[in-house]
Amino acid sequence: MSEVTRVPASTMSGALAALLDDVAAGRYPPADGTVTVMPQPSPRDAGVLAFTAHSVIFVDADPAWVRGLLPPGDLAGPMLPAFLQALCTRTGRWVYCCADMLCVAGSRPGAPPVTLDPVSAADHPRVAQARRFRDDVRIWEVPGAILTLGRGVAGRWEVSVEVDPGRRGKGLGRDLVAAARHLVADGTPLWAQIAPGNAASVRAFLAAGYRPVGAEVLLRAAP
Repeated sequence: MSEVTRVPASTMSGALAALLDDVAAGRYPPADGTVTVMPQPSPRDAGVLAFTAHSVIFVDADPAWVRGLLPPGDLAGPMLPAFLQALCTRTGRWVYCCADMLCVAGSRPGAPPVTLDPVSAADHPRVAQARRFRDDVRIWEVPGAILTLGRGVAGRWEVSVEVDPGRRGKGLGRDLVAAARHLVADGTPLWAQIAPGNAASVRAFLAAGYRPVGAEVLLRAAP
């Protein structure tokens, strides 16, 4: 990376949310090989976003220290294990899961094409995970699957889905994530973080109209 820029804390209010809104609208950070460092949008959310030749690190850490850790000229520097481990050691956090593919889709008007049953509670690991890392979590069930929506990083709406093993490979996951686009307000982008190795999930989201915009690593506070 050739340069690290800093977004001052005094102007941080909504900065990451605004950046994500721009990305959802197709306006990406400049592909100039630089890194933007900004404070965390909340005590819960910290991490690294990688776009084409531009990374964004949102963490409460000294940007000069961040600059010193990044290998010069390496566009992949902010996603390298050594850097992420140093960031975790400095902040007392841990890398949650892998580097996910970050996707986004626009909302769609009208009722979902799939009949969804809203539930107020569900004894399901996917729901427990959503409630741990997101706010305002909402849950829907269909036979053999569960869908959740919640406000995650910088208040964005995020979707997750879990399909029972016996119901996989039949298009149910695709139908559910497509239906999720009808569950957010008009004009609201809907985000998804997908493990690249989960090829079935990647195919489902792409088939439902979600588009890849970058990669994301989240740093979680110690439980």
